[in-house]
Amino acid sequence: MQQGAGSEMVVTWEDQLNINRFSNLNNRFHDLEDEIKAAKERNENLEDASNELILTDEEVVRFQIGDVFAHVPREEVEDRIELMKEETAKNLEKLEEEKESVLAQMAELKKVLYAKFKDSINLEED
Repeated sequence: MQQGAGSEMVVTWEDQLNINRFSNLNNRFHDLEDEIKAAKERNENLEDASNELILTDEEVVRFQIGDVFAHVPREEVEDRIELMKEETAKNLEKLEEEKESVLAQMAELKKVLYAKFKDSINLEED
């Protein structure tokens, strides 16, 4: 009599593809979380810069372009910051949508994989 003979699972090619797909989605999910965090920080920094511009009475302010600071009229800087805030907000929205899509795909794969492998597979993070 062999012990554990009934507990051995057969992993098909399709199962392996699903496991790999879940792993890739999980990695993308973590990348998206990092990108979202960075976008939120950028948005906060832009908001802070915008608030600082409101407080200043200078007509020409220093504005960083690449690695250098240039003296730029305050109104132009305000316009640029507003444009940058809009771009960041759009990017953040796109990242949030992709994150939701990735989570939905991961949930579907979890159902499929747990249905077949039950306790033999762990798809939860510690």
